[in-house]
Amino acid sequence: MSDTLSTSPEPVPDREPGDESGTVRCGFVAIVGRPNVGKSTLLNRLLGQKLAITSDKAQTTRHAILGIRTQERSQAIYVDTPGIHERGHNALNRYLNRTAHSLIADVDLVLFLVEALRFAAEDAKALRAIATTGVSAIAVINKSDRIRDKSRLLPYLRELSTRHTFRELIPISAATGDQVDRLDGLVLEALPERAALFAADQLTDRSERFFAAELLREQLIRRYGDELPYRTTVEIERFEDQGGCYRIGALVWVERPGQKAIIIGHRGEALKTAARQARLGMQTLFDCPVHLDVWVKVKKSWSGNEAALASLGYTSR
Repeated sequence: MSDTLSTSPEPVPDREPGDESGTVRCGFVAIVGRPNVGKSTLLNRLLGQKLAITSDKAQTTRHAILGIRTQERSQAIYVDTPGIHERGHNALNRYLNRTAHSLIADVDLVLFLVEALRFAAEDAKALRAIATTGVSAIAVINKSDRIRDKSRLLPYLRELSTRHTFRELIPISAATGDQVDRLDGLVLEALPERAALFAADQLTDRSERFFAAELLREQLIRRYGDELPYRTTVEIERFEDQGGCYRIGALVWVERPGQKAIIIGHRGEALKTAARQARLGMQTLFDCPVHLDVWVKVKKSWSGNEAALASLGYTSR
């Protein structure tokens, strides 16, 4: 792929991008909201390509992901965060909330994402987290394309404006792209002037290994029922570049033997299908052939155990 996937910022050439002083509009922008409000879809739309995995299930995003959008005189570093939610009954839920909260205070701007005509308890919890930091925020009202009578948005916007002093309020559709270009402009206006922090061709700070795990987990989330995806995670055991072809070995961890049987399916067909689609996604992202081997193993109650979570990569970076 043309964009660089790496685990750390690369050197940035003088005055590229930027003006003669080498400065651009540059800063970190956290996309914050409750689960399943469209944060990852918005990140992908802003970047112009798929980086974050998506599904119609809550808590699809489990890790913070940087998506870097570099233009001629700007560099917006978007941070996709896990959804802030009310459920905190196990270690994984606590990790997700902790990750989202810890990122908000360290950015230059927050995009507070809500769904048009909805404001639930988890929206209020996310907004409280933003308010306590004092970071400037834009209210982004997503899924506005689903509202046929746009006049219904006006009282909703007025009511939302009473909840917090937002820099701007803007209805958009992350799915269709409606008003996303305007949002991009509002973001750039809000960012400080400084030297670019990443190379012009760098798309993210995450490794290809990380995205291989995410693409396989996306297929598991999309293919199984409401409960099973939350009891699965993916670990990449092997990631080798064999002369322009990646050979990847992945482990799918579940919590009970019955879950393992469901994921594998009759004669392994369910797992083969999920792995095939994940492999195709990897080939598109990595721009090279991929050979993918997948196994399923049981790690009892991993989602409720802090030590098990840490061993599977659920740690602060």
